[in-house]
Amino acid sequence: MNRSRGTLLVLIAVLLLLSAQLVLPYIQYVLAAVLLAFVLTPAQRRLEQRTSPAIAAFSLVLLALLLAIVPVVIVVAYVFRDARALVEGADADSLPLEPFQSVAERFGVDLESTAMDWAQSAGQTLLERSPELLAGLTHTAIGIGVALFLLYYLLRDGDSLLRWLREVTPLPDAVQTNLFEALENVTWAVLAGHVLIALIQGGLAGIGLFVVGIPNALFWTVVMIVLSLIPIVGSFLVWGPAVIYLLMVNQPTFAIGLAIYSMVIVGLSDDYLRPIVVDRYAELNPAVIIVGVLGGVTAFGFMGLFYGPIVLGALVATLEVFSDDYKSL
Repeated sequence: MNRSRGTLLVLIAVLLLLSAQLVLPYIQYVLAAVLLAFVLTPAQRRLEQRTSPAIAAFSLVLLALLLAIVPVVIVVAYVFRDARALVEGADADSLPLEPFQSVAERFGVDLESTAMDWAQSAGQTLLERSPELLAGLTHTAIGIGVALFLLYYLLRDGDSLLRWLREVTPLPDAVQTNLFEALENVTWAVLAGHVLIALIQGGLAGIGLFVVGIPNALFWTVVMIVLSLIPIVGSFLVWGPAVIYLLMVNQPTFAIGLAIYSMVIVGLSDDYLRPIVVDRYAELNPAVIIVGVLGGVTAFGFMGLFYGPIVLGALVATLEVFSDDYKSL
């Protein structure tokens, strides 16, 4: 390696390190923008046949923003409505506290004073940490802005970016084609077989909560959708306590019905739907999903729920491409 080439490589390494320092504070939002851009790119290409790339990208960013904000607003509105109705319309005799009171009396616990102490402690903690909360809200607002701008430019200039990547990647065109196709199939397999199944499972479990009259069922449905992204854990963390709650308020029929419905309908939906959806794009072993999700959350935070399995699946796909095209390299 000559001096000029070595100097250029060192410069590239330094700039990569500095660029990483710029991106890392907002890595969650950058990863979210990249994932959304991947999902919306087919729609972008269709819209570009009828309008300019800039208008198409701007329209899809607005659509993504609405799809992200509207569900959150609806869930929050329902939760506040139910909470307000509970506070205004409920009295001590109407609340299902008998099981808790009997347990508290057995252990000599004063529920009222304990609740007051907890509320005071929570309020004091919230007051002390208000500067941190304000800083966190500011960081979140900036991060969302970064994600929206990045999403717009990824959609508008995504094809140009891909062409540039193919030009700077020192691999034969045939190998690059196989590699990009394999990575695309793996990503769609994770999104369709992991995220879509989570939406279906959480939605089915939420229907059960609505039918038996669980309070704030819409909110808990959203929680179950998120939990369904985590293998093994799943929506049981919500419908299991819901069954216990129904037993405690003397509704054993609803409790048994919810338990059977959740175990049969919700549980089997994963066993039957996941192989059908995933195999359409790529063959991913369930272990890849489990290890990817659990490790991805540790490595990438919330976005690791999506990127963890994608990274492991991409590794498997890259090794297969390397094995198939080794002689042509």
